[in-house]
Amino acid sequence: MQLDVTTRRLPRVQRAHLPPHEVVEPAHQSTVPRWLAGARTGRGHVLVLLIADTLGAVCAVALALWWTRANPVTDQVGGYLWIFVPFVIILLASRSMYRRRLNRTFVDEAEPVQTAIALATFATLSVVLWSEPTSNRPSVLLLHMWMCAALVIPAVRFIGSLVQRWSRRRYGDAAPTVIIGSGPVAQQLITRMRQLPEYGLRPVGVLDITPPTDDEVLDVPYYGPVANLALVAGTTAAEEVIVAPSAMDDEQLALVAHRAQQLGLRVRVVPRLIDAMGGGARVEHLAGMPLVVLDHVDPRSWQFAAKHMSDRIAAAIGLLLISPLFLTLALLVKLSSPGPVFFAQDRVGRDGKPFGCLKFRSMRPVDPSDEVFELKDGAAPGGVEGVDRRTPIGKIMRKTSMDELPQLINVVRGEMSLVGPRPERPEFVELFAIQVRRYGERHRVKAGMTGWAQVHGLRGQTSIADRAEFDNYYIENWSVLLDWKILVLTVFAVLRPTED
Repeated sequence: MQLDVTTRRLPRVQRAHLPPHEVVEPAHQSTVPRWLAGARTGRGHVLVLLIADTLGAVCAVALALWWTRANPVTDQVGGYLWIFVPFVIILLASRSMYRRRLNRTFVDEAEPVQTAIALATFATLSVVLWSEPTSNRPSVLLLHMWMCAALVIPAVRFIGSLVQRWSRRRYGDAAPTVIIGSGPVAQQLITRMRQLPEYGLRPVGVLDITPPTDDEVLDVPYYGPVANLALVAGTTAAEEVIVAPSAMDDEQLALVAHRAQQLGLRVRVVPRLIDAMGGGARVEHLAGMPLVVLDHVDPRSWQFAAKHMSDRIAAAIGLLLISPLFLTLALLVKLSSPGPVFFAQDRVGRDGKPFGCLKFRSMRPVDPSDEVFELKDGAAPGGVEGVDRRTPIGKIMRKTSMDELPQLINVVRGEMSLVGPRPERPEFVELFAIQVRRYGERHRVKAGMTGWAQVHGLRGQTSIADRAEFDNYYIENWSVLLDWKILVLTVFAVLRPTED
């Protein structure tokens, strides 16, 4: 198969020679300011991060020198501190901190950034001690620099991530992306790009050897076979290509990927074994032949046993710390309307076993005249179902998720974890197990107070299929760091209430 690899920018007269179904109209003109778009792409992205980290390191050194300005050691060895700046940049580069990745958050960067800062500080100390062996206790000066850098550099990166998220919300600042292939996987890719704009990808076209149905591409233009890749890349200003499984054989798909790279596009490939690939997968080579090694997470392993034990200890400590708030809410619930303080509802946990999931009661008793609630097709139950019976304190608790605090008792009992798939009612579990692919696999682990789906906005009456996908991702990629990341992101998720 021969692909067109002509220049990316082609005049309209050349496009006129394409068959009618292959004519590519110009892509929607982005309103993104040029400086923002430049910072997003390739070298611009690296340059912006380099400048930000350099400024952060310079500020850290300057603050440390100002902090110890009255110390004689500052005059003696203060000039050597500036070697910290190139050290930290080199170490950040060695941790791949200047490589573009999808949705790298501030939480993801915490460990590699702090490690680079610590190692750069020790390297600077080594230079100081080697150059000025008689210097008078430079450790105080270096300690101050370390403390300043540990605060300033992450702060600069955090501000940068906020600017990036703002630009994506305000201007739709995302990389135009062409999808090679069609079918369910392409449909899922398009859905995720639109559902999660923070990942910075925007679908602008689909190429495949067979025309997809309208449902498969979700209003994304179909631009004909892959021979039009160069033309489509030029007219849509594409920056990324995602190669998905399709009717084309592997040799054709590999050729498409190489052509895309020759056009200067970043190429991402969806593996055919999509359900078996986890975040820990790695590539090894057998005499030049790539082999993907699939790591396995065992929910019955000692690591999960340790997780459950630490969850119970943390929940017990948490209950003790928030006991004044807990008792205050209990009193307000009792005074708000007749009924018990806690609302216990049967939910399905690990291995399909039901348990009583606790919440602060947030609603008045059911009135016989209330309308019967009907669940939307494909959505999970949750939020306000039917007539709004929330009490005044109930509205506040549900907006802030404080009604979920009694589930700390479930964690102490060993019925739940702090992090895991959110539990569902037995009647819905039976229905979803029939309707939703891989839904039952989420019951491999204990249910959680918060989860990977919830921090991605899947709260309330949202797609149950999406929830199952996110929950299974969490299980198959579980780690202590992922749990910590979810707990931190939960704070931000709670600040975005889903109920009126």
